[in-house]
Amino acid sequence: MADSSSSIGQTISHYRIVEKLGGGGMGVVYKAEDTKLGRYLAIKFLPPELAHDHQSLERFQREARAASALDHPNICTIYEVGEHEGHPFIAMQLLEGRTLKSCIEGKPLDVEKLLEVAIQIADALAAAHAKGIIHRDIKPANIFVTDRGDAKILDFGLAKLATAGPALAGSIGASAGPTVTDEQHLTSPGMAIGTISYMSPEQARGEELDARTDLFSLGVVLYEVATGHHAFPGNTTALIFDAILNKTPISPMRLNPRLPAELERIINKLLEKDADLRYQHASELRADLKRLKRDTDSGKATAIGKVTITPAVPVKNHSRFWVAGAIVLLLILALATFWLRSPTPLPRVVDSTQITHDGFLYECGVYQDLARHKLQCSGTRVVWLWPTVLFR
Repeated sequence: MADSSSSIGQTISHYRIVEKLGGGGMGVVYKAEDTKLGRYLAIKFLPPELAHDHQSLERFQREARAASALDHPNICTIYEVGEHEGHPFIAMQLLEGRTLKSCIEGKPLDVEKLLEVAIQIADALAAAHAKGIIHRDIKPANIFVTDRGDAKILDFGLAKLATAGPALAGSIGASAGPTVTDEQHLTSPGMAIGTISYMSPEQARGEELDARTDLFSLGVVLYEVATGHHAFPGNTTALIFDAILNKTPISPMRLNPRLPAELERIINKLLEKDADLRYQHASELRADLKRLKRDTDSGKATAIGKVTITPAVPVKNHSRFWVAGAIVLLLILALATFWLRSPTPLPRVVDSTQITHDGFLYECGVYQDLARHKLQCSGTRVVWLWPTVLFR
């Protein structure tokens, strides 16, 4: 199967090879048609040069056993494990999309997409850990994002069954103890290029591992997805190991100020070098991520609500102007009515008084209209009262 051009059109078991999808150091993947069920799937073959290598064959078979024991929407489904002319193969779910590594390409994902992927991967790890399976190779290249936005964990080739009872071990056909004596070599740079950057401190030290190692690796992945930078950069294996064991990564919010502070807290907790200070279970991580997503979504909803309310502010200001204008208009109308109303009728005389005794008699009428303070005399002279003094 090494010659991809000659493999196209061949039938392996009941799978007809359609095209080559890709390949790497640990396998070549083809798109194939299941002639029995009439569906398309992916077939992964171990490269011929590794078919007789004990470690490579062990890793390949381990991937099949571990993944086939898991039934989860965020883990690539294994349909069959077989062999064709001495070449072992795995028939698995055909995924359309791209790996998380190609999604990043040195640039951070938006927070909404990041949280969606992180929640799904945390849920998948919770399912795997519940079965006693540790992936041990969580990295962007092993996380696939479909065109529909679903995240899938790939490549359980480094998976290890955690210490468990015989019943659990038998469920995937593995032993409860360490897999092989030299299994640490399966994670060496020559066998898993780039994996070192995502190792946990305990994995780098060659210690016994538990599920918390996957959580540290996921923290490294989330750091890279959130910032577009590696958490533990280095040009050599020694420098990377030193960073993983002894150095604290740059604050994610310094590299990407748009990140929520809570997301930085979650990432920092995942990257605790002391496993006891890290998240202890993937379910705890999933709960925090879902809570953050809920708060983020509600924050967006509130912001949208504010935007819809904002245009009403100018309307209120205009209404105030209209009210003020109406009041002024009413005042003008009232004044106009006052000034244009008909003249006040002459006051009625109610009494008369003689006010001189010099031989010229003046009789002045006392009027009811005191508001005008006016007295009209019967003679030719007019006397004004203001308010009690007479002026002649």
